[in-house]
Amino acid sequence: MAIEMIMPKVDMDQETGTVVEWLKGNGQQVTEGETILVIETDKIAIDVEAPGTGILNGISANPGDVVPIGTVIAYILKEGEGIPTGDSAPAVRESPLPVSPLTADQQKVPSTPVAQNMAAAHGVDLASVTATGTGGKVTRGDIAAALKMAPAPVPSGDFTATPAARRTARLKGADLSLIKGSGPEGRIQAFDVENYQPGSGSPAASPALGGQSIPLIGMRRTIAERITASYQSIPHIQFSGRVEMTKFNKARSDYNELAQKRGDEKVSVTAMLVKLVAMVLADHPWLNSSLVNDSILLHQEINIGVAVALEKGLIVPVVKNADQKGLRQIAAETSDLVSRARQEKLTSADVKGGTFTITNLGPFGVEQFSAIINPPEAGILAIGATTSEVIAQEDGAIAVRPMMRFTLSADHRIVDGAVAARFIADLKTTFENPILMNY
Repeated sequence: MAIEMIMPKVDMDQETGTVVEWLKGNGQQVTEGETILVIETDKIAIDVEAPGTGILNGISANPGDVVPIGTVIAYILKEGEGIPTGDSAPAVRESPLPVSPLTADQQKVPSTPVAQNMAAAHGVDLASVTATGTGGKVTRGDIAAALKMAPAPVPSGDFTATPAARRTARLKGADLSLIKGSGPEGRIQAFDVENYQPGSGSPAASPALGGQSIPLIGMRRTIAERITASYQSIPHIQFSGRVEMTKFNKARSDYNELAQKRGDEKVSVTAMLVKLVAMVLADHPWLNSSLVNDSILLHQEINIGVAVALEKGLIVPVVKNADQKGLRQIAAETSDLVSRARQEKLTSADVKGGTFTITNLGPFGVEQFSAIINPPEAGILAIGATTSEVIAQEDGAIAVRPMMRFTLSADHRIVDGAVAARFIADLKTTFENPILMNY
């Protein structure tokens, strides 16, 4: 019997997966447990193993395709076996958009979780589907059969559109019959609807200046959507501070001298920042919180996210319980996380559970900047480069000292100005006196 290969669910909140690369093609022999596919969620790339041994065939999702979880994307067949008919649902070739929730009436229809996801993704009414599952449940196969039997409704005109394009059109009140599709065979994509200009018949386009066109998919698309949502929905309030780094640099030098003698991991600037920020957050719970529905959740754990720049985007691995760990352990964990992030070998657990984020652009020579909050966190700390500056001492003398500027971006719905100011003051004191981590 043919073995179905479906788009797997690796995160609790995952609704779709993006096909990155097939390592085996149609007609090739595969072995159970062998990695044959790479997919990308909104956080990380995942290696997908073959669920059985046989011949790979019926691949229906190509690189760049965004597919709802639970959708059959290929089969593994025995010698001489054919691809099943009426069982698979077409891949959704579009950018990921929120799946419409099931109505109260649909939730009453007995159905499997995968069938519910597919029904929501493709706009299928569960009550209209013939159920063949145990106890009268609607199964994934039933949804797939319904999709094959009933063409997607067309409001007017001779055109086709993706489910997400139809949802977007309903939200924007756009007439799909007036929009020119950019997909295969003129299929209207969500992108076409979002960029449609009334009277133009097509999405708004920039002048033909030439150059390379790069699809906004996968991690880059997720970053764009989340950053836009954060900036538009969270009232950011920013506070900056300036720190003399003489003692910080001396402490790091001393720690690294000791680490070299013991054969331990070198202590990076980021590792020290993680430890010191975690210490200060322990006394400022409002900065270590999230707005959940109509309540402010003060987190029990202090999990520091460390922003890591990759060639194709940004990822934030998390140092869990940073306030309870010593600098030696944090240095080892930070080095490991950053290394695996750049090799694209992070797991889902590595990027989950953050309660506060640090982003350090000092190594790039950026002296000061402000960052956009990483939802649902309440704040993010932007660290600039340490530079030599001429400053006035308390006794009036002039001296050259290493100085570093940092900027806190906080969610003003949770954090008031005075609360953020006290946090900044304590950060400054702790950065300038890192011995406090041993106090």
